[in-house]
Amino acid sequence: MKKPIAEQMVGYLERRGVEYVFGLCGHTVIAFLDALSRSSSVKYISFRNEQIATMAADGYARIKKKAGVVMCHLGPGITNTVTGVANASFDSIPMVIIAGDVPRYYYGKHPHQEVNLHADASQYEILKPIVKRAWRVDDAEAMPEVLDKAFRLAESGRPGPVLISVPMDVFSEEIEEDLFARTYLDSHQTIKPALAPSATKAIAKKLVEAKKPVIHAGGGILLAGASKELLDLVEFLDIPVSRTLMGQGCISDTHPLMLGQTGFWGLEYTHRYTANADVLLGLGTRFAEADSSSWYPGVTFDMKKTEFLQIDIDPAEIGRNYPVSIGAIADLKEALVQILEEAKKMCPEGIKRPELRETIRKNRSAFREANIAISEDGRFPMTPQRILKDVKETIPEDAIIFTDVGWNKNGVAQQFDITLPGTIHHSSGLATMGFGASALLGGKLAAPDKVVITLVGDGGFGINPSSLATAVEQDIPVVWIVMNNSAFGTIAGLEYSHYKTKFGTVFTTPDGKPYSPNWAEVAKAYGVEAIRIDSAENFRPALEQALASNKPFLLDVPMENIGVPTPGCWNINDIYTPKANVINGKVIKNDKGEYEAPNHSGSHK
Repeated sequence: MKKPIAEQMVGYLERRGVEYVFGLCGHTVIAFLDALSRSSSVKYISFRNEQIATMAADGYARIKKKAGVVMCHLGPGITNTVTGVANASFDSIPMVIIAGDVPRYYYGKHPHQEVNLHADASQYEILKPIVKRAWRVDDAEAMPEVLDKAFRLAESGRPGPVLISVPMDVFSEEIEEDLFARTYLDSHQTIKPALAPSATKAIAKKLVEAKKPVIHAGGGILLAGASKELLDLVEFLDIPVSRTLMGQGCISDTHPLMLGQTGFWGLEYTHRYTANADVLLGLGTRFAEADSSSWYPGVTFDMKKTEFLQIDIDPAEIGRNYPVSIGAIADLKEALVQILEEAKKMCPEGIKRPELRETIRKNRSAFREANIAISEDGRFPMTPQRILKDVKETIPEDAIIFTDVGWNKNGVAQQFDITLPGTIHHSSGLATMGFGASALLGGKLAAPDKVVITLVGDGGFGINPSSLATAVEQDIPVVWIVMNNSAFGTIAGLEYSHYKTKFGTVFTTPDGKPYSPNWAEVAKAYGVEAIRIDSAENFRPALEQALASNKPFLLDVPMENIGVPTPGCWNINDIYTPKANVINGKVIKNDKGEYEAPNHSGSHK
């Protein structure tokens, strides 16, 4: 029996357990929308901008650990997805984008909104650089296989987005139901590889014999759901753990062996361990610039002192930025169990380092004590530290937080303790403004029983405030906390530190007075309950009210523009204001012919 492709595609999504399709309409996808309207299990979530739709799908996928599904129109529809798709790609988030395209019989004739500057009907090439694979389905009968391939590829290996570009006439074409028979048989999961036995023994031996080992955990731990396995290993061998931004929550930030974050916004005492380790095992991390202090030797890591081991699901990441004596491809959940089993054979009693735990405790206590005064300061506009303190003391431990860009991400990662895996989500690779304000919608749909909030700057929230409309239309009870400093605060501070101007980074009226939309009133116009905070003492009661409302709620919180401390190095500082031993942004050799890190005291504080 023949049925339209669109109807059979929706049937496939139902069988695959897809709960939501995030998107925005257009004439090329109305057949697909019609089929979705009759689905009993797949709900369509409409947005006012495709970028918001992709970021909401991203937020959903981060919680569910399976592909978020996006639907978009051709031309401006697909171009609007680019930032959200790139954000998911850089953070290894699975996503399937279904994009309407021009009819096949009009290829190259300049039908309405066709992208064909370099080839006919070439819109799918727009996303090629940022997706794992892009298909244009010219043969309707190929759709069943393409769907299976798309979801498998998005969710396997290093996860990421894929694109299926569908000519609008293909959506309407009828094909035999039997052509979808294979999709009833195909498994929906791909088993990931364990460690090779030889690698397991070699890595375990290195960790057991090391005098100053460190495990450096990235977002791959959370993607693999390997937090318990990591905890079991580090507690057995008493190995301290440093983490990346994306690795926050891999184990509790309050655990006795957690050193904290590394890199630009890392901690000085963390770097004292990571830069002096004799053996360092990197797990699910790219050793990216932000987490590695621009790779300056001796600041966060030092290849002269440290032997690097690395396990990742993506072979392209092994040894990318530091030489490894052992590099292995494996699923981290499987690998960590194997390493622990081997370590128990070599060292049945485990290893105890009570002095190490006590030193970490003292360092952590000293850092917290240094922040007490500003965290409790009652001045207004509020200090960002006070905002974070009040949020931490108000929300439940299992609340899910989506950050954005600025203090709400960098300061949170540095100073806001996360104790449960999967409760904090950052935009790391692309560091996209507007991510938090959109992604929390998908996060709440994925976890309806949890409190879901975003900490977002006024610059980031202003990117796409129409996420408010979707929250009202779909009754998604989330809380936006807009940390409002009337500026692109991070860049304002950076520009001022080097050029003594904040030109182009702060929001002012023509006469130079500070300017900010009243985001609370904007939210109310959308139908969202909102409060503009007018004193530090009123913030916490307002947050309690927002959480109790069980409705979409926005808090506009005027905030002082204080820079996030950056104990690590950032190469851009040396590009703009070079130190004596830095030329054109590169560290030069000292008088002994050795590479050394510049002294960054002062400008990075």
